[in-house]
Amino acid sequence: MALTLPANRPADGSPFAEGEPLITLSNLALAYGSGKRKKQVLAQVDLAIREHEFVAVLGSSGCGKTSLLRLLAGYEHPTAGSINVLGQSKVSPSSEVGVVFQHANLFPWLSVQSNVEFGLKMKRIPKRQRQDIASEIIAQVGLAPNAQYLPYQLSGGMKQRAAIARTLASEPRILLMDEPFGALDAVTRETLQTLLKSIWHTRRRTVFFITHDVDEALFQGTRIIVMRGAPGTIGTDIANPLFDESGSTASLRKSKEYAFLRETLLERM
Repeated sequence: MALTLPANRPADGSPFAEGEPLITLSNLALAYGSGKRKKQVLAQVDLAIREHEFVAVLGSSGCGKTSLLRLLAGYEHPTAGSINVLGQSKVSPSSEVGVVFQHANLFPWLSVQSNVEFGLKMKRIPKRQRQDIASEIIAQVGLAPNAQYLPYQLSGGMKQRAAIARTLASEPRILLMDEPFGALDAVTRETLQTLLKSIWHTRRRTVFFITHDVDEALFQGTRIIVMRGAPGTIGTDIANPLFDESGSTASLRKSKEYAFLRETLLERM
């Protein structure tokens, strides 16, 4: 086949990126322990992410994807190199950086509505205002009929919808997602992939999305990173040539370039 995988993307970003980088990593490293017990998790990671990008991150288990996300969230701190997130070189957890994990981690004693309102309540948003914000986002993720349900009354996919709504309610500029659909069945997963893409299209948040699924990366990402390791580093970083804002997974798979790109990315993982 004559098609070749695009070269690593230039510093000026994808067509969807805007302005100065919201995230900049330079020669970043992370290690745990010391001496003979020292474990190097990340090494020489260089990365810049601009506003409105949807960055899909691929890599085999143990290559440091989640550790990198935890650094961006401020849950960990690098042992070498530099990190800058939203202008801060000493990164700490912030409402401007939302995080969604594989498991929803909803408060089991609160309804969907109250879960989504929780962060707004902590920010002392007036009750009527936070109710309106939460209701709008709950409707956007398709949970309006279930707003008063407790988490145990929800399916796995509904719980993830609620978790996404709760994160979006605080209006984060950056959304970090660690395999949020990994535990779901194929049909629910595809439904939520389409939902998330629609939310990105509407709200244009910057997204850093970890996945093991190459199809998911090709469908959702404006940009695709493949990590390798250990220690983890970035091996491939490209603009996604198959990204289509209004496209479906079915149309993606019909593309003549799809099979080649999918196989090439799998090889690079």
